[in-house]
Amino acid sequence: MTPTRRNFIKTLSTASALAATGGVHTVLGNTAPAYIRNLVGNSPNDRIRIATIGMGIQGNYDTQAALRNPDVELVAVSDLYDGRLTHAKTAFGAGKDLFATRDFREVLARPDVDAVLIVVPDHWHDHITIEALKAGKHVYCEKPMVQHLNEGKPVIDAWKKSGKTMQVGSQGISSAAYQEAKRLVQAGEIGPINYVEATYDRFGAIGAWNYSVPPDASLTTVDWDRFLGDAPKRPFDAKRFFRWRNYKDYGTGVAGDLFVHLLTGVHFVTNSLGPTRIFSSGNLAYWNDGRDVPDVMTTVMEYPKTDAHAAFQMVLRVNFANAGKINNVTRIVGSEGQIEFSQNNLILTKKKLSIAPGYGGYDSYFTFTPEVQQEFAKQYDAQYPPDTRTAEPAKEIRFDALKSDDAHAQHFGNFFKNVRQGSQNTIEDPVFAFRAAAPALACNESYFEQKVVNWNPVTMTKNVPVPVIAAKKPVRRKK
Repeated sequence: MTPTRRNFIKTLSTASALAATGGVHTVLGNTAPAYIRNLVGNSPNDRIRIATIGMGIQGNYDTQAALRNPDVELVAVSDLYDGRLTHAKTAFGAGKDLFATRDFREVLARPDVDAVLIVVPDHWHDHITIEALKAGKHVYCEKPMVQHLNEGKPVIDAWKKSGKTMQVGSQGISSAAYQEAKRLVQAGEIGPINYVEATYDRFGAIGAWNYSVPPDASLTTVDWDRFLGDAPKRPFDAKRFFRWRNYKDYGTGVAGDLFVHLLTGVHFVTNSLGPTRIFSSGNLAYWNDGRDVPDVMTTVMEYPKTDAHAAFQMVLRVNFANAGKINNVTRIVGSEGQIEFSQNNLILTKKKLSIAPGYGGYDSYFTFTPEVQQEFAKQYDAQYPPDTRTAEPAKEIRFDALKSDDAHAQHFGNFFKNVRQGSQNTIEDPVFAFRAAAPALACNESYFEQKVVNWNPVTMTKNVPVPVIAAKKPVRRKK
């Protein structure tokens, strides 16, 4: 039977109820106990016990960053490849009995898990997040929060209904450089914004997601059916499992992996809710390895004027075959300067025009007759006194983050602080996160369907443009 999303979610929900009330039969043959969901809030002084669902590359890095915060303990892990479970027990379970399972529902059923880190392929984000919130767990979910535009609102609704803390993992905004960029823009240091550009180029196989595939990968060591979930059914393919970002069935391409970081940063710094029009172009330029997503993409977005900022254009680019100089920064340009920043540093350049426009040089002044030139100069001198003819000297201010600045750990620190306070006010809550993810996902829709996507950043819904109907020409009657 061909799986449908409705049937898949129904099956998942039924299984989750089983996990919470009657036990779960695991792929290893044992049965998990019938735990009651942990719905009790944490005391501010409690140790927070976490579990990581998805122990791949980012899952390991996220777990390490989480544990760099005080009073946090890893008690369980889940992954669909047995080798990662074995590695996790060695890397994180020394001296203790770390619970490890293929089935994430067993993790959600445990009363000793306060919060879960969801670090799985994109097509699983919404499913596991919603089930975790229903199970009474606090959630840290990797970006993008969802794989498709229609999945954002259900996650937001589940989060609000649960009352639990949720953070999405685009950790750059927790860096000192991003915080300083936000302070400077909000203080008006560059004047009204009119243009933003940001890049996230790479040059290398691993940067292009061609990660190493273990030689023991097989249907025995990998839970392939569970990995597929509601994606189309197909025979086992180790490359699709370990290099899932290369395929739109499971990932979100360069837009969902990298544009979302750039969007998150710009929205954080400018207090923007998002663009209204998105158009993407690109191609598969170099990595012709069977992937079905582009390795080069450029996107233009239109941001409307709001109470927080002036109208501006934003251009984003990812190039996975950039053999030139790579300088991945975000540049926010205003009428009085610009801020160029990355996660580690920031350069503010202030430059204002003089009030007097000047004349001469490549100007029409030299085409005037001598008499008209003389009259023009007289009027100019009367309108623009000497003190209006000189611009302020250009200034450049550099900010370098301290080597101790740990944005990744700080992002988790913000999450854990809100967990202890019983608050939902994280720096990257689901509403903020979806407003960053949605334009990134719209980039894919624009690219694959070759169209402009119209977006309402306030209601977080797509706008359907009203078609322009040409007026019919009146028919002349013959006399």
